[in-house]
Order: sequence, then structure tokens, then C-alpha cells
Amino acid sequence: MKLTTRLVMSLTLICLSCAYATGEANWPRFGGAGGDFTTQEEGIPQEWAANDVQWRADLGGVGQSVPVVWDKSIFLTSSEQTSDGKVARYVICLNRTDGKTLWKQQAATGPGEPLHKMNTWATPSCATDGELVIAYFGPGGLHCYNVDGDHQWSLNPVAPSGAWGFAGSPIMLDDKVIQNCDGEGKSFLLAVNKKTGEEIWRTERKATPKGGWSTPIVIDTGKRKELVLNGEFGVQGYDPVTGEDLWYCQSFNGRGTPVPAYTNGLLVTVNGKPGDIYAVKPGGAGDVTKTHMAWHTRRGGDRDLPSPVAVGDYVFTVSMKGIATMYDAASGKELWKERLGGNFSATPFIAGGLIYALDEDGKTFVIRPGDELSVVAKNSLGDRSGEIFRASATPSAGQVFIRSDAALYCVGPRGAE
Repeated sequence: MKLTTRLVMSLTLICLSCAYATGEANWPRFGGAGGDFTTQEEGIPQEWAANDVQWRADLGGVGQSVPVVWDKSIFLTSSEQTSDGKVARYVICLNRTDGKTLWKQQAATGPGEPLHKMNTWATPSCATDGELVIAYFGPGGLHCYNVDGDHQWSLNPVAPSGAWGFAGSPIMLDDKVIQNCDGEGKSFLLAVNKKTGEEIWRTERKATPKGGWSTPIVIDTGKRKELVLNGEFGVQGYDPVTGEDLWYCQSFNGRGTPVPAYTNGLLVTVNGKPGDIYAVKPGGAGDVTKTHMAWHTRRGGDRDLPSPVAVGDYVFTVSMKGIATMYDAASGKELWKERLGGNFSATPFIAGGLIYALDEDGKTFVIRPGDELSVVAKNSLGDRSGEIFRASATPSAGQVFIRSDAALYCVGPRGAE
């Protein structure tokens, strides 16, 4: 038994070292490397309990940004109100080995914009390429640091707008940082040079009644790359090089907070408000609502904050009230619908062909995709009363990083050090 245990531990360490060497352990932005909440890494734990928490780091202040991981560093944001009633916004770097703070930079201080009760002043997630770290705080600005915490540049692309705050995260593509700047009133999609902050292009978008909170993804259709962004009125495709508006597909009911899932050549999209789930073929031009909508399926009665995720031939969604639904990705056929219990804000991630869905109490449901509900495990961090878990969890090098509004937890084997 002891020999077997040593062998398993040795193989685990080898696999984790290989994950670092190939870059699979990095989770460089909201949604991971591909923006699809999927890791190809093997060895992510399926089951855990409170005694599997290796460390807990108090982040100071409040935030909902996803843990972004590059090598041995974890990047997050937080915010807190100062004694004079202003809001201070921070970019934080932690050591993944022990959760200790490597650096913490105050990116901005000023009046806090109005917020929805579920939002914070530090909800957008960072993005990194291993050299630079980008953080966005809405009217608190877009900021760039190097991985050692040295400030590179800052700009303020938007003014406070709406009553619900901001949540769209930046992405990095080639030499650009791309940021969704939807808001109540003037809205636009922005690309700036990642090293200087100089504007490369700006594409106007239709003004929204409440604001916009989705993050763009980049897909490859085989003929061209497209920058895809969900929004209040529908999902749109853009040229990532020039910002040119390529196509638009009208949604069934607004908000457009969730990010589309791209699978088998289709963009599967939910709206935010209760409304149909639908699939769009990319590659079109102009209004493609009638020409490129591959299917749509009735989905009503509850709101969707988590994004849909795709694994194999399946698409999985979970509503804010914990109603989980599995669809056939090719046809949109509803395969099953079950109540998991709890409330959900975080988008699940996919690892080892399994779906990891985190609820607001810190419980993670591990689900095997299929034609009927199959729960592999229900995992808990223990009693974490007083904390709310609305950020998506991050898998990396055999561990899972789970962020509450106030703290970050590391779950998994110490071998990942």
C-alpha cells in the first residue's frame, strides 16, 4: 500500500510539472485560456472537504473577480470604502504556494458608482500574458502592471453610468487589450495597445437601458477569427483586428450578461433575463437573426447569470435559482432539467470531461454530462457563513482556487507546490 501511495504521489508530481511546462496550468483570464471555462489539464480533484483546504487568504475589502493564475502567481482585485467615503480599488498578487500577498497596488481611489446589490466595485477579472497584468474597474479605470507589480499605464475610458455597476472583464489578444464598455447611455467596444494603453480602435454599440456585463471571446471559424460579445439586445461578431462590426443576431430577452459557449461550430447563448437558449452560426454578415440561428429552445421562468458551458455533445446551464439543464449541443433538445438547490452566480468550469458548478454558499457540484443527471460529488469548504461565492472557480495544476467576496481558498494536494 505504501509503495502504491508513493507511486501515485510521484506520478502526480510528474503530471503537475508537465502541466506547468506546457502552460496548461495557467488560467490567464475570465473563462481560462480559451474563454470557454475549460481546462485540458488532467488531475483536477473531483472530491474535497473542509480539511482539503490548503490555505485561506483574506483579500481585504470586497470583490468578485475570478482567480487568474500564471505560473506561481494568482491575480485578483478587491475594493473597500475609505474613511472619507471614497472607494479604493486594488490589484493583488498572491503566491499560489501559501496564499501570501506578493504585492498589492491601489489602482484608483474616487467616488464609487451606483451598484446592483449583487455587484461590487471590483467584479471584472484580471487578464495576464505572463508579463503584464490588466485590471478594469469601470469608471475606476483600466490599469496595467507588470507581473512584479510595477505600474505601466492607466486610462479612464468610461464615466459612471447606470445603477448596476460594471462586470465585463478585459481580454488580451496579440498586442491588444480588448474591453467591453457597455453602459447606460454611450456604449462601445475598445481595443488598446497592451504595452502603452494607446487606443487602437473603438466601435460604438447600441446604448443599453441598464448597462452591460459580458466578456468577449475570440473564436476561429476556419475562415476567419471573430470577436464575439453578448449584450442587451443580442450577440454580435466583430473583426478583432479592426473592430469592424461583422454580424448581429437578436436575442429573445435582454441583459446579455452570460458569455456564449462555442462548440461544434455554434455559439450557444442565453440572455440573462428568462428567455430562450439559442445557437448561432458565426461567419455571417449584417443581421443574421433569420439566416444563421441554428436552433432555439424555450427556456423560461428563471434568470441566468452563469454562462452556458459545453462538453462533448452537451451544453449545460444552471440558473440563478439552481435549476440545472442539459441540452443536446447540435439540436438544442432539452435532455433533462433538475433542481440542484442553492443559488448560483458563477459559471461552471470543465475539467476531465466533468462539470464543476459552484453555488453561492461555496458548495461545488461535480456533474457528469449525459442524458440524465449524474452527480459525481458534492463538495464543501465547510461552514463559510457570512461569505458569498459569486466568482467562478479556477482549476490549475491539480488544485482548485475558490474565491468568496472576501477570501481566496486553495483546495487540492500540496504536491502542486
